[in-house]
Amino acid sequence: MQIFCFSPFGYEGSLVSVEVDLRRGIPAVDIVGLADGAIKESRERMRSAIMNSGLQFPPERVLINLSPADLKKEGAGFDLAIALAVLTAKEKLERDETAFDPDAIESDSFSIASDESILVMGELELNGKIRPVRAIHAAVSTAYDGGIRKCIVPKANAEEAREIDGMMVFGAEDVVEAFSSLFNPAAFSSRNSEIEDAEFPEGSLCIDGIYFPPVEDENDFKYVSGQELLVRGLQIAAAGGHNVIAFGPPGCGKTLSMMRYSSLLPFLTREESQSVTRIWSIAGLLCPGKNTVLKVPFRMPHQTATTEGICGGGPHCLPGEISLAHNGILFLDEAAEFRSSALQMLRVPLESGSITLSRAGRSTVFPASFQLLLSTNPCPCGNFGSSEKICLCSSRSVEQYWRKFSGPLLDRIDLRIQVEGKAPKESQPGISSAELRKKIASAIRIQRKRQGKKNVFLTPSEITRFCRLTEEARKLLDKSSDRYEFSPRAVSGCLKLARTIADMESKEEIDGVSMEEAVKFRKPQGAMEVMK
Repeated sequence: MQIFCFSPFGYEGSLVSVEVDLRRGIPAVDIVGLADGAIKESRERMRSAIMNSGLQFPPERVLINLSPADLKKEGAGFDLAIALAVLTAKEKLERDETAFDPDAIESDSFSIASDESILVMGELELNGKIRPVRAIHAAVSTAYDGGIRKCIVPKANAEEAREIDGMMVFGAEDVVEAFSSLFNPAAFSSRNSEIEDAEFPEGSLCIDGIYFPPVEDENDFKYVSGQELLVRGLQIAAAGGHNVIAFGPPGCGKTLSMMRYSSLLPFLTREESQSVTRIWSIAGLLCPGKNTVLKVPFRMPHQTATTEGICGGGPHCLPGEISLAHNGILFLDEAAEFRSSALQMLRVPLESGSITLSRAGRSTVFPASFQLLLSTNPCPCGNFGSSEKICLCSSRSVEQYWRKFSGPLLDRIDLRIQVEGKAPKESQPGISSAELRKKIASAIRIQRKRQGKKNVFLTPSEITRFCRLTEEARKLLDKSSDRYEFSPRAVSGCLKLARTIADMESKEEIDGVSMEEAVKFRKPQGAMEVMK
């Protein structure tokens, strides 16, 4: 039997083989294989846990090897793997030296063949109890891809591990249970094969075959009144996955609306959920009892966030905000107050859908396919373009304010929405989230059937194939491209935006009405014209 553990680093991580050799000599425990401080300290935790559980610790000199030897190992998740490796080595030595005692353990032979592998993870307390650890989803997924079909994990992490189809899992509460499971094949179980997809919570709604989470009353768009253009833009963004920037005076409802944006989005598909769950597991953000991420992630970092906090990194190469927002939303409120370097590093992930991090001679690639929402004031004082208030900013300060975003970043944003600051005379309820979802669901269903992804991710060849224009729409696009000096990326953005609008109306071709609305949202507006 070969025991493996998992060393988390970045998105991929590495499987680590745990080997134990017992030899005569002064009793001691040595660990080799580039172990960090937490793993070296596991010698004492492991010894105390074994003895306090009523098991015997081998009196021989113990050598523990973690291979590959040139890979740095980090974290306390190795405790249980090392303990079981020591106990199985002791048991093997006793069987080789004396007759095997059938009363010592329930079975007369290991349930796992000598050439079979098993993944073991868990942190030990001194009393032998097993504490949960992070990155279980990533560890089990990597082990399954490596041909390992059984794993022992903390009981609190067992359901998370069972999310990997085909993996036989045992959730142990203490060392005795974990060791006994090696002799009891029936102790291992896998995910219920009858459950094809993750179970949606009670109250979930199915619209046109697309499942949505229940709408919380405080997040309903019915409380957003007087901002029909902004709400329409967010509806289109939800239908096609397009990036959005909304700008307007303070208090006009930008943040209010964008904080409700997630109420327009459906649940993640199972494929989307797997990658999101892996990232959140690596970051240690999975809530107890919630073994998989079903809702679209919504990340809203503060303006003081560093570039490393946004893109990821650190000693253990953990995911940043853009990776935690994978298959979800990254909302930057008061975007102009973020560091320019933090804003500019968004450009490559917006195009590639991933980010490569390099630390200490190692590199990892995190998925980072997120939808970017930006809200900002039109100028430093916030009154530029207002018909009721006086702007105190010079033209140069307004230009410098917008230069923080840079043209290349703004060129990647398809929906530009100027929000009016004038309050409605009569307080009329807005369109509810449930009503807005109807056209969103229709568009998503069409996109999944047609190309299997959102319109925002269409490639140039797919744009040519799927974005068929009427003669009126083509003339309108050509005219607008010349008038507003659209870049090739802007033209593609108009086509994808118009395709989404047409999908919301179930139109096979993009007509002039759809293209006109797309151009209206894509062209520079108000204070943004300084970036032309």
